[in-house]
Amino acid sequence: MGRRISRTVLAIAAAGLVQAVVAWEAPAADPVKIGVVDPQAVLEKSKAGRRALDALKEYATTRQKLLANDEEELKNLEKQLKDQESAMSETMKRDKTGQFRNKLQDFQKRAQEFNQELAVKQKELVDDYMKRIAAATKTVAEKGGFTMVVDRGSDATIKIVLYARETLDLTDQVIREFDRQNR
Repeated sequence: MGRRISRTVLAIAAAGLVQAVVAWEAPAADPVKIGVVDPQAVLEKSKAGRRALDALKEYATTRQKLLANDEEELKNLEKQLKDQESAMSETMKRDKTGQFRNKLQDFQKRAQEFNQELAVKQKELVDDYMKRIAAATKTVAEKGGFTMVVDRGSDATIKIVLYARETLDLTDQVIREFDRQNR
């Protein structure tokens, strides 16, 4: 009789377990809708992105002109030093050569600082605009019922998505939303 009760208890427990699994089985999931966006294109093609890129380009151009003027001054100083070298005393040659080297080092330091400043400005711009692009992407995705939006990538960056149907590309919609949010 003891075995009969334990088999009955075991059968009831097994049936209860099956019912629990069936009851816990997830109802049919919502369909997954995935979109893609090219953030680089959003930055380059949106009005707000072009304004920011143009401002960065203008900053770089201004700095490059200053460096070009300094470089021209160095060339003139070097030419002057070579032209007058035969008429100079040894002490004067050392002094002028030292002055030239100091100016050259200053120029190289300024050029290096400029490149660092430009890299920092570019990084700040990209970081700021990626946050803004993400916000515009979220708005478009929520309106369109997208579950997920993936960075398409580009030839200039890392190619993340190898293939996506054009109907999944939200880039143009994100550009419009990005411009609306960043007037």
